[in-house]
Amino acid sequence: MAWKFDNERSIYLQLVEQIQNRIITGAYPPGSKLASVRDLAAEAEVNPNTMQKALTELEHMGLVHAVRTIGRFVTEDMDMITKMKYQSAAAIVEEFKKKMEALGFGQSEIVELVAQQSQSSKEAGES
Repeated sequence: MAWKFDNERSIYLQLVEQIQNRIITGAYPPGSKLASVRDLAAEAEVNPNTMQKALTELEHMGLVHAVRTIGRFVTEDMDMITKMKYQSAAAIVEEFKKKMEALGFGQSEIVELVAQQSQSSKEAGES
């Protein structure tokens, strides 16, 4: 999974979000050991200090914990992971809703369009 960054926001915050996303989608499974700070930083092509800052933030959030001399591990707290997954989904829905409203759609029209698109996608998959 490639690391993608934009110049509009702090790299460290984008790292936090991307690692969080990898945890909630299962790319980094619960209880799994993360690569070292240096390896993750090299993979993401960022400064190790920036990656360290992101991982420390994830520790404060409870998504990652460190075991001295062994490394960092993803939480096994599935309730926390599920909660964060739903929070991320709610943020995506809210952003989508704002964009649709900016186009002039009302809530009922948005729901109808989503239902239509879902049905179209379902039918295309059956063909």
